[in-house]
Amino acid sequence: MDRLDAMRLFTRIVELGSFSRAADERGLPRATATYAIKELEARLGTRLLERTTRQVRPTLDGHAYYERCVHLLAELEDAESALGHTAANPRGTLRLDLHGAHATHIVLPRINEFRARYPHMELKISSGDRLVDLVREGIDCVIRAGTPKDSSLVARRLAVMPEAICASADYLARHGVPSHPDDLLRHQAVGFFASGRDSTYPFELVVDGQPREYQLAGWLSVNDASSYLVAAQQGCGLIQLPRYRVQEHLDDGSLVEVLASWHSPGLPVSAMYPYHRQLSPRVRVFVDWAAMLYREKFGEPG
Repeated sequence: MDRLDAMRLFTRIVELGSFSRAADERGLPRATATYAIKELEARLGTRLLERTTRQVRPTLDGHAYYERCVHLLAELEDAESALGHTAANPRGTLRLDLHGAHATHIVLPRINEFRARYPHMELKISSGDRLVDLVREGIDCVIRAGTPKDSSLVARRLAVMPEAICASADYLARHGVPSHPDDLLRHQAVGFFASGRDSTYPFELVVDGQPREYQLAGWLSVNDASSYLVAAQQGCGLIQLPRYRVQEHLDDGSLVEVLASWHSPGLPVSAMYPYHRQLSPRVRVFVDWAAMLYREKFGEPG
């Protein structure tokens, strides 16, 4: 195994905390991966990894070497991407994670356009509503709604999506129609929470020119966007979602919008990726293409 391949293998072992997973990811037998790291340690004259029965973690020298490897591999990719034909027509695998609605409603309906532009790229797309560890799981880029909180990631704003508050006609017949945002506090809401986060998201509206949050009571909480919609249609409470997600349900009457005279601040959407992958031509062309999709659907992100 040459030095660059050994460096790539070493960085993935550190990121995944596992010889087996890193070897599987690179299509290597575990014995080959183990031998390659032993050779690397012998060449450098230091121990890079501490192995236990449960995990693998870098030593102090290993951590320092990992940081240099990440930097050098990023510089190498940058040098290669500077070549015009590589930058314009990148190759290789791009691993994406998209919340379900973004995959099915925005990206995948037009994915053939991306394929036509970049025929030498292979996409692996996971979707759902769970949080992912980009580095550990080997994800190159995610698209997420909400304000980015992870300062270790590069974030590019793609859009700000207008939202609507709505409920079923049955729920509103039983509980009344709120006529002012303060009336929300007397209503039930379907709660929505992110995986790994106990608290639910508040409703947000602009009142007297200022954004205001409303934390509603409720007896049902979910962590999946499709379940959130169905719960509202079944009369379980009010929900607040991007308008594009509920428009067809407003049109067919299964949901009714309330407080339409008060605007929401809008839900931001961002593409996020690790700092050490920000120079990848594969990530760059996908984010530029995704930005175009969201701009066409929602306008400039502001």
